Amino acid sequence: MKLVFIIGDAAVGKMTVGQELMKITELRLFHNHMTIEPVIEIFGRYDGEAIAELRELIFRRFAASESYGMIFTFMMAFDQPSDWDYLEHVKEIFSPYGTEFYYVELIAPQEVRLARNATENRLRHKPSKRDIEVSNRRLINDDRNYRCVSREGEIPFENYLRIDNSDKEPAEVARLIKAAFGL
Repeated sequence: MKLVFIIGDAAVGKMTVGQELMKITELRLFHNHMTIEPVIEIFGRYDGEAIAELRELIFRRFAASESYGMIFTFMMAFDQPSDWDYLEHVKEIFSPYGTEFYYVELIAPQEVRLARNATENRLRHKPSKRDIEVSNRRLINDDRNYRCVSREGEIPFENYLRIDNSDKEPAEVARLIKAAFGL
């Protein structure tokens, strides 16, 4: 089995690139809002514990399956030890099944991400982002409060690829990922 982590800042294009990668591989996409949005809809608010439990269940069941692999998108704050710990936790779930791990970091400047924050595809799949003013404010505040772009040499992972996708179409980025990792 293969597990491709697509990590990066808010609105950098993780889900959209994951959608394109799924189209050209046998990987299945599990973007982070696939658990966030239903919980918000059901509970009427963000409930981190419920989201974590849903993700855990999906990871455990998928890891034990006969599937080719998964793409998981995650907004990574590189200055937060808990985010590093979470990646390791997910790896621990998949490791007993002989899983190969791949890491793709997408980067783009804030002005590009603010423009992407209001795209039709994003708003269709992430209803909690539909209040653009609130969503833009959250993106700007996250940029101010967290470091969501890695530093040179910071990533210790063997199968790691960093892509500035500011001027690249999602399908092109997906092709680059597929080729780099032989997916």
